[in-house]
Amino acid sequence: MNLLKKWGIWVAGLCAGAVNGLFGAGGGIVLVPLLTLLTDLKEEEVFPASIVIILPVCLVSLTVTALTLGLELTGALPYLLGGAVGGVAAGLWGSRIPVKWLHRMLGILILWGGIRYLW
Repeated sequence: MNLLKKWGIWVAGLCAGAVNGLFGAGGGIVLVPLLTLLTDLKEEEVFPASIVIILPVCLVSLTVTALTLGLELTGALPYLLGGAVGGVAAGLWGSRIPVKWLHRMLGILILWGGIRYLW
């Protein structure tokens, strides 16, 4: 792996961590395009790699938030079961979706979220 690709890995991780830390989530949204552009990962490796990367990033964000702001876990409890079921279903079903369509779905999600938050 050349030096530029090694820096790409650090830049992708830094950006994902910053977005996740600032907004409490969303690091994976920047991570997928950055891993595609800045690393040697094959397209079919990008989504699984982003999941492996984002878990520890989320744990760090959770820890920092808990220590600095405190957490209201009771408000999150109703969403945890649905999130777990959705995560398992997407993990099983997602491997059957062509990478091209995963990229398109992510792009639509990013656009929808961006437009929604402008108003």
